[in-house]
Amino acid sequence: MLLLSLDGFHDVDLTNYVAAHPTSALAEVVARGRRYSNASAQTPSDSFPGTLAMATGGSPRSTGVYYDVSWDNSLSPAGSDCSTRGALVPFNQTINVNANTGDSVADINPAKLPRDPDHGCSVVYPHQFLKVNTIYEVAHAAGLRTAVADKHPSYEILSGPSGTGIDDFYGPEFNAAKADIKKIMANDELKVRAVLNEIDGLDHDGTAVVGVPAIFGMNFQAPNIGQKFSGYVDGAGTIPQSVTTIGPLAGSAPGLAQALDYVDGAVGRMLSRVGANGLNGDTMIILTAKHANSPVDRSTLRWIDPAGFAPLINSVQPGLTAQVTADTMALVWLTDRTRAADVAAVLEANAATVGASTVTSGAAVAELFAGQLGGNASRIPDVVVQPATGVVYAAPNAKLVDHGSGSAEDTHVPLVIIEPGRKGGRTLVCPVSLRQIAPTVLRALGLREDTLDAVRLEGTQRLTNGDEC
Repeated sequence: MLLLSLDGFHDVDLTNYVAAHPTSALAEVVARGRRYSNASAQTPSDSFPGTLAMATGGSPRSTGVYYDVSWDNSLSPAGSDCSTRGALVPFNQTINVNANTGDSVADINPAKLPRDPDHGCSVVYPHQFLKVNTIYEVAHAAGLRTAVADKHPSYEILSGPSGTGIDDFYGPEFNAAKADIKKIMANDELKVRAVLNEIDGLDHDGTAVVGVPAIFGMNFQAPNIGQKFSGYVDGAGTIPQSVTTIGPLAGSAPGLAQALDYVDGAVGRMLSRVGANGLNGDTMIILTAKHANSPVDRSTLRWIDPAGFAPLINSVQPGLTAQVTADTMALVWLTDRTRAADVAAVLEANAATVGASTVTSGAAVAELFAGQLGGNASRIPDVVVQPATGVVYAAPNAKLVDHGSGSAEDTHVPLVIIEPGRKGGRTLVCPVSLRQIAPTVLRALGLREDTLDAVRLEGTQRLTNGDEC
């Protein structure tokens, strides 16, 4: 099973690209595959919840992971003696030994990890933070080889609570490239080479013969970064052919069009290698996106500096802000959870200032995420702000789009499955979720989908093959 995520890609992007490039690799995927045109990413539409949805079959209510940077009231701060509880959980580049480098678990600095006072004040690695198991753990336990390539060393979270799920992990840090479309394509290419090596039956760096993994794949950041710094022409998602970019490299090539062409070419190389190696008959290929981005229509874009949240929150009570994580949704954790309603009232009174459309607090937050499962009460945000259309929480001219919200623009993603033995060229319109990928993958591998904790907890069903749609 080869799983490819084109981060930031919308379902309409796939439609538009294939229409403009009918002989492209993406057009081949659509022609050979079963397309789900009404697929939704997880809310919050961040990379961690999206990745974990596909790998566990669960949402944050069972995984316990609401964002890559979050808060846990049961843990203690990094470097502390665990005498206090309430800790930032920053599972991005900030936990690396060097924020701009690294590609393995060894590049994570344990001194930067939160600690668990209930387990001897031990550090908590990303995989230990996850509450449920993953498809990689199930496959590994069944004696199958697994591999993952993603954008941070912290994606070792996919090894699952056991820490044993991934046989070949490769996480080349993308932080130094994330504002430069040219550099992000070079970073993606590191992962592409890893996948091509794995298709050849080698490990990710091509140094050992290990056999083709049963589950492997990668994420592409080029669509995401291309959208952030080049963007679209209009609300229909028209891609500019002339390069116009913002940010520190304003005006420099390449732009979004070049980023998507690169991704298409890379996907084409993978398809060709799978075919050349005689693997078409037993390889499922899934192409999707962990999340999309908003706003597509640049005329609606409004930047709101997320630094404005803390003064408003702290006006209710000094030091009340524990953590605010804001991209196109603001997740707020408080040092005193009893003040959530008061904070919500202040934010609602200043809705124009913080760009709020709706403000949810207290018990209603759990309802927003369809409840809680598996004892995640210490992690769920106290207040959630869904912004008005077009709002991006960032300094002016920092980026054109972002993700995180539950809006259709952030969550309506492509999903196409090439499945050996099944007819391609079909489009299914029934609503589906990225969570359904996990049980679908296990069934395709001949493994029981109910071995996934989140599948049992949330009742996640396999993707329909079309007969019931």
